[in-house]
Parts: sequence; C-alpha cells; structure tokens
Amino acid sequence: MIHGLLGPYVLDAVDDIERATFERHLRECDVCRADVEELREASARLADGAWSVPPPALRDNVLSAITSVRQIAPVSPAPVRAARPRRRLRVVAAAAAVVVAVAGAATVASVIQNDRVRRAHDRAETAQAAEARVRAVLAAPDLVVREEPVTGGGRVTVASSRLHDAGVIMLAAGSAPAGGKVYQLWTIRSQQPVNEGALAPGQTTSVEFVDGMSQASDVGVSIEPPGGSTSPTTPLAADVKL
Repeated sequence: MIHGLLGPYVLDAVDDIERATFERHLRECDVCRADVEELREASARLADGAWSVPPPALRDNVLSAITSVRQIAPVSPAPVRAARPRRRLRVVAAAAAVVVAVAGAATVASVIQNDRVRRAHDRAETAQAAEARVRAVLAAPDLVVREEPVTGGGRVTVASSRLHDAGVIMLAAGSAPAGGKVYQLWTIRSQQPVNEGALAPGQTTSVEFVDGMSQASDVGVSIEPPGGSTSPTTPLAADVKL
C-alpha cells in the first residue's frame, strides 16, 4: 500500500522507483504531505541531542561540585498537553471514511454481482422454457413439416402442430446476405405480415418458436437492412405455404 512508504520516504530508505511513486502520490494527498512535514520535523529534533564524547575531566568536576550545590525544591511538572488533537481527529476521520468507502464499494459490488446472477438465471430459465416448447411441437402426434429452398442456398423448414397451435421455423441458409443485410422471418396472418424476428448481421441459422401458427397461411424469409424492417422486402428469399 502506498501509505506504507511514508516512514521509509522521510528516512530516505526507499529506492528510486518507490521515491518517484510516493512523490507522485504526495502531489494528490494533502494528508500524507502533512504527515511528511511532521515526521521530518520530529526527525530533525532527534538530531538536536546528538551525543559527542565527553571530556575526561567531566566526571570528576561533577562529583566535586555536588557538595557545594544548593538543592532546589522539586518543581511540579507542567501538565502535558495533548499533541495536536485536531490532527488526530482528522486522521481518525480519514480512516473512518476509508472504512465507509470500502464497505460501500463492497455493497455495490455485491448488488451488481447479485443482479448479474439473477439476469443469467432468468436467461437460462427463458432458454429452457423455449427449448421445452420446441421439443413439445416436434414431438406432437399431428406434426406437419414443410420446407422450401432459400435464394442463394440453404433451406427453411416449418414444423407445425394444430394440437399445440404452434410451430417452429428453422432457417439454415447457405450464406449471409450481401452488403451487410440480414435475414428476417415472417408469418402471414389474414394477409398481413407479422415479424417473427430478424437475424444478426452474418447470421445464417435460426430456430424460432411461433405461437398461433394455425392462423398463418405462409412463412416467409426476406432480406432486410440490419435490425430488420416493419414490412418484408420483396421478392422473398423463401415462402413456405402452410
């Protein structure tokens, strides 16, 4: 952690990379700059009392002067003043803010993770339900299968069941449409086209479950701009009569 370099930096016990990293941090951190100033002041005061070798006669002079020195009444020590209470409160407040920030970040991360898990679970359940409906249609005793070629290669197959009043459209084109266009599936109901889904650019296969297939007279495949259209472009690439 960058704040662990505070003491070594003041004592010049860091390498060049650590020094450059911490000095870059100092430009952005008012708290650490204040700490550096205080520690440097403290280290300078420690140097004021540096020891030197005492002269040889010092001991004898002190012992001989003891008998002639008048004793002084003890002086009550001055009350010790709390050192920089505001500074201490600021440090405590900063530490508390860090704890709150970490706790808040953990809460946000937990919410995001739970939301991702929930959405993944919902997608899995939707896919399983769709697969079950497709299997039910394909296993129906009254299943009817029709297919037609797709312009440019491939086939479109429509499997329908009146018992389930549903069908499955299975597209397997030989290649993607040119010019970045896409395939789009349609059912024709009461002579009106109903969008059953547009494929993504470059996509050539699709399986779509369709409810109310008994109301459809045709299943069509058209070639459209990316994202699909509100009505099919003619001529159709395939048209399956039901």
